[in-house]
Amino acid sequence: MRVLYSRVSTLTQNPERQLTKSKEYDYVLTDYCSGDIELFNRPQGSQLKKLIDEGRNVSIHISSIDRLGRNLLSTIQVWDELTKKGIKIVCQNPNITNLTEDGKVDKFSELMMSILSITSSLEKSLIKERQMEGIRIRKEKKLYPGRQISTKDTRERFLQKPKNKKIVEY
Repeated sequence: MRVLYSRVSTLTQNPERQLTKSKEYDYVLTDYCSGDIELFNRPQGSQLKKLIDEGRNVSIHISSIDRLGRNLLSTIQVWDELTKKGIKIVCQNPNITNLTEDGKVDKFSELMMSILSITSSLEKSLIKERQMEGIRIRKEKKLYPGRQISTKDTRERFLQKPKNKKIVEY
């Protein structure tokens, strides 16, 4: 059974570029959440786990390795756990897979996956660093007020925010 798994960080992002040729797959699962959340703790990731736990012959197809996670350790753990279970992972960009056609561990892909995971983790920390630096500079220029002291949303106003409406809907 071929499963295409995609993930974007927010509801406003479009996963379309990850879903090319989605008609070729038995299941297409898309999560709208942070890559920091462990794969099997995500809504669609838990569905993927359910398919695996049912003992179905699953191969997981992803657009890039950071779809499994942004955290180096959790990405490697997922890769390793699925490899030990004999679940094939096929990454499209770059083209790597955890198992060869005869079911053996693909050592070159394992090396590439480790390098890509480290790069992804580094990228995430650099983004956060740049964001905090920008906030600091804006604060120094008195252009970034931040959250005002003692500001509170009423329950009604909080529930009217688009993101929170989606949560209630789900």
